[in-house]
Amino acid sequence: MFIGVVFALAAGLMWGLIFVGPLLVPDYPAALQSTGRYLAFGLITLPLAWFDRRRLRKLRRQDWLEALKLTAIGNLLYYLCLASAIQRTGAPVSTMIIGTLPVVIALCANLFYGRHDGRLAWGKLAPALLLIVCGLACVNVAELRGNALPIDGWRYLSGLGLAVLAVACWTWFPLRNSRWLRENPTQRPATWATAQGVVTLPLALLGYLAVCGQLALSEPAFALPFGPRPEVFIPLMLVIGVFCSWLGALCWNEASQRLPTVLVGPLIVFEILAGLAYTFLLRQTWPPLLTLAGIVCLIAGVVYAMRIKPQPVVVALEDKQG
Repeated sequence: MFIGVVFALAAGLMWGLIFVGPLLVPDYPAALQSTGRYLAFGLITLPLAWFDRRRLRKLRRQDWLEALKLTAIGNLLYYLCLASAIQRTGAPVSTMIIGTLPVVIALCANLFYGRHDGRLAWGKLAPALLLIVCGLACVNVAELRGNALPIDGWRYLSGLGLAVLAVACWTWFPLRNSRWLRENPTQRPATWATAQGVVTLPLALLGYLAVCGQLALSEPAFALPFGPRPEVFIPLMLVIGVFCSWLGALCWNEASQRLPTVLVGPLIVFEILAGLAYTFLLRQTWPPLLTLAGIVCLIAGVVYAMRIKPQPVVVALEDKQG
């Protein structure tokens, strides 16, 4: 359990970078950022796949199809929606919506996956979820108070919709990914992360070429193929590809293989906390007291959730019959 939480913390520290990436290159379309990130991810996994080719050959056809679905929805579509939402609504509002992930994932895991890994009693889970909700509310109220930018109605509403779609994508991804890892305990998490990178490469390459073609027609002044600031864009995509995609996925896979699925949701809080920390570092300011109070609530909620022991459904039924 402890090692699993440490791996989840490491994944969160790396995934937090995705919240500041779109802010560093606001002049780049979200689609170019999404496909560029995963193009870098796919290229990085090629030499790793060569060294791990023996284990990759043991994956079945349905495993590769599962990796393809996971990477298409949980990687490309999720990051496209997230980057678009951040650019349309600003980081605070998008963070508020994405920040509901710990609660949404925990609820879905308890409803749909509890019969496999053990269901958490709702009465015990409720205080942890309430603390997380209070923490998210405090953080985002503080952020929204400081947001004085003018709002474009249609752009704002479309950004909200994209953020909600991002939540749906990343609710499905970690639960499905965790389920596969729990059902295949003999598979190394590193191999599974590499497999996802391998299937990502052709999708990201086709997507990147398509985005470049669309930009050439709609925005001929936009410099292609790497935009007006390639010296920033290329290193940023490589950093995000290495740390957020491959290494982050590796740490998350390690955590998912060690922890019950119902405890995966609350640990997404680490990503939000890391994103907040990086945002304030980028702003070169200290967080306000309301934000600090929210962070304390988030941490308390995670600690509380980690102390709950899942009870297998079979055991619960036997106790009831006895």
